[in-house]
Amino acid sequence: MFSVFQVSHQGGRKRNEDRMGYTYTQSAAIFLVADGLGGHPHGDIASQLCLQVVTTLFNKQAKPKLAHVPEFLQAAMLAAHEQLQSYAATHALDQTPSSTLVISVLQDNQCYTAHCGDSRRYLLRAGQIVSRTIDHSVAEWKDSMLPASRSAPGTKHLLYSCLGASRQPVIEMSAPIALESGDRLMLCSDGLWGNVEEADICHGLTANAVTEAAQELADLALRQGGPYCDNVTLIAVAWEKADNQPLA
Repeated sequence: MFSVFQVSHQGGRKRNEDRMGYTYTQSAAIFLVADGLGGHPHGDIASQLCLQVVTTLFNKQAKPKLAHVPEFLQAAMLAAHEQLQSYAATHALDQTPSSTLVISVLQDNQCYTAHCGDSRRYLLRAGQIVSRTIDHSVAEWKDSMLPASRSAPGTKHLLYSCLGASRQPVIEMSAPIALESGDRLMLCSDGLWGNVEEADICHGLTANAVTEAAQELADLALRQGGPYCDNVTLIAVAWEKADNQPLA
């Protein structure tokens, strides 16, 4: 079994371009966070389309679980990307709406994750981060062949991949992780992780039930982000499944 709580705040922005969601069957669950890119048209529509495409595919294919989770994640990400491009063509937009997207599927006591952009998935065990996604951004690009723009002003949060862009997106698949009772999972937009230290994420997610932890972490991000804080969105999940119990 699992417990889940989700929260999203507009922050100091004109609109909330983040979207989040989850759905589940008896044997599988999916969690998603998308962040429409600022400076691009219809960021809120971009993130909403991503959620709609992926959850629709999940509901069609999880009967009651997915036949092959990595293949599903790859196909779902590409379907969302193609839907954004189709939306731009249908509405004659000069620029395609774009979004980050992080997806986690819990199935067979495993956590499978795919992401594109800088919305993150954290997995905590015994109060420590045992895994998190690596952003597709200049700041986290470890390749020594990175162009000189790495240190240029204003490039710290520059993404090199997102859904909807003209180039093929980088879709990164994390290795599946065997879940243990008491594990905590968090999917979030950069409005959360950009304003909250990882030590506070660890403490917040493990010291309280997820219903309290999610709201408290969101409130902390809003306070520390100040009057111009970005949208803050997260889904917090507590894994409590025993081996002889159904998923939910």
